[in-house]
Amino acid sequence: MIRIQRAGERYPGGDPAAGIETRHALSFGPRYDPDNLRFGALLAVNEERLAPGAGFDEHPHSHTEIVTWVVEGELTHHDSTGHETVVRPGDLQHLSSAAGVRHVERNDGDVPLTFVQMWLAPLEPGGAPSYEVVRGLGAPYALPAADALLHVERLTAGAGTALPPVDHVYVHVVRGAVRLDGEELGPGDAARITDGGGLELTAVTEAEVLVWEMRDWRKALG
Repeated sequence: MIRIQRAGERYPGGDPAAGIETRHALSFGPRYDPDNLRFGALLAVNEERLAPGAGFDEHPHSHTEIVTWVVEGELTHHDSTGHETVVRPGDLQHLSSAAGVRHVERNDGDVPLTFVQMWLAPLEPGGAPSYEVVRGLGAPYALPAADALLHVERLTAGAGTALPPVDHVYVHVVRGAVRLDGEELGPGDAARITDGGGLELTAVTEAEVLVWEMRDWRKALG
């Protein structure tokens, strides 16, 4: 089964007056939708756009695996465990909030910042927070805490890639256009695939796509 969500169907959020524009793929905060609470391990897939100087002041997280992919600009990160980093396009940031952590996310640059932030539910709550940045990610990124694997597909026009035949696959188009099962997807469009073995993603133009493969979280919990 495939469910397509167009970029324009995302829930609007953020604080535009403060230079923060957010588009939520899943139920989030006041945009509560009981039929759209999660997909596989994914709890949130947010497209964030921060104007120069804008950002999220210190706030808490717990029991969530937070994976961030920078599209354009530079993301400045500070957290309560002492990490201070700048994350750039092509870098992957992973914050495991575990039993609890506080952090700040800002655009301290002089150009707009765009990033995709994805929250996943861990199989086990609690533990100690951890933080990692992978510079110039060039291989699939394993997230054992959520029994998930992230692929970053960079495709030339006409090239294709087989989607993994697992319980849940989530496809998010970062840039360019791709075709999936007869549907063309553009920037910000997403597809949720359940038990979709044998499907292939084909680039219509040069494209960058995030692909999560996830087991059924209920099976993973036994």
